[in-house]
Amino acid sequence: MARALARGWAEPVLCADPLPGRAAELASEVGGEALDSNRAVAERADVVVLCHKPAQLREVADELAHDARAVASILAGVSLTDLRAAYPDRPTYRFIPSLPVEVREGAVVQAAGATNDATLDASVSELFSELGTLVVLDDSLVDVAMGLMSCAPAYVALVAEAQIEAGVRRGIPAAEGAELVVQTLAGTAELLRRRGYDTVAVRREVTSPGGVTARGIAALERAGLRTAFSDALDAVLGGGR
Repeated sequence: MARALARGWAEPVLCADPLPGRAAELASEVGGEALDSNRAVAERADVVVLCHKPAQLREVADELAHDARAVASILAGVSLTDLRAAYPDRPTYRFIPSLPVEVREGAVVQAAGATNDATLDASVSELFSELGTLVVLDDSLVDVAMGLMSCAPAYVALVAEAQIEAGVRRGIPAAEGAELVVQTLAGTAELLRRRGYDTVAVRREVTSPGGVTARGIAALERAGLRTAFSDALDAVLGGGR
C-alpha cells in the first residue's frame, strides 16, 4: 500500500524499509531518497506516513516519536486512541486507503479527530484527498469501512475473474471477456456516481420484469451473493490484526 500511495501522489518521497533495496526501488520510481532508518525519515519529513505492520506500532514509535513533526497512519486495526498513546506529543491522523489510490481513484477513510493545528489538519486531509474520494468517519467505524473498501479491490477482481471464466465456459475468448467485464465494471461505477449512488435505481433500469437480467439476478440471489459479502465483512472484522 505504501507503493500505491507514493505512485498516487507522484511526488518525490523520503522512504525507509527494512529491505533497503525495496526503498531504493520506490525512490527511483517516484523520485526522492531512500534513507537508512525510520528516524532519518522523521528528521526530514513534514508528515511521516506509517505503513509498517500494526504489531510494530510501539517499536516504530520508540524510534520516531521524538523526531516526527506529524504522523499519519494507514495501519489496520490501530485506533486513533492507540496512535495518540504511541505519539502523545505529536499531531496524529488515521487513514485507511484502498489500492486504487495508485491511480487516484481510491476510496480513503479518515478517522474524525482534530488536533490543535487547524492548518495542519486541513493540509494532511488535502494530501490524502488527492488520491480519490475522502470520507471522514468516527474512529469506531473505520475498521468496518476498511472491510468495505480496503479489501474490496480483491473482491471486485474476484467477481471480474468469475464473470470472465463464465464467459470462457460459453466460448468467449479470455482477453475479450476481460475487456468487456472490466469496462462494464468501470462504467457502472461512474454511472452510479452520476446517479447519486442509487444502486437500486440503476439495477432496476437494467432489469426488465421476466427478462434475462432478472433471471441472472435471481440466480445470484439463490447462490447467496448478499450473504457472501456479509460473511466476508464479518470475517474481516473478526480476524483481528
